[in-house]
Amino acid sequence: MSLLVMNNMSGLFRRCCTIQTSIVRNYATPKPGGALGSKKKKLGKLGPVVEKKEIPVETDANKLVNYVCGSNVLKTGEDIKLKPDAEYPEWLWSLHVGKPQTLEELDPDSKAYWRKLRRLGLQRNNKLAKLKKF
Repeated sequence: MSLLVMNNMSGLFRRCCTIQTSIVRNYATPKPGGALGSKKKKLGKLGPVVEKKEIPVETDANKLVNYVCGSNVLKTGEDIKLKPDAEYPEWLWSLHVGKPQTLEELDPDSKAYWRKLRRLGLQRNNKLAKLKKF
């Protein structure tokens, strides 16, 4: 076959075998009334937005000194009354309540030292793994 006949056949083939494609987009249809017409609460990513409740702050000095304010979660009853210091265990007064201790401040023979050392090692490894390229 000659080159001219092959050219005509390939053009014919292209014309006959082209498939007509139409793009169909199935977007959600707007609700009647439109977005501006509805007066419902807006939905966030996790559902409807809940309005925050304002909890009243205790101002009575006597109650603040003698009770653990906010310890009663039930509708009935009252907050826990504080006892004298002598009725609480000794270890309670030696608890560390400040900033977290550094590795140098901890005793190497304690479990807390080894937990912190392991956590710091894991954090270091994770930072190094982020820097690696594939």
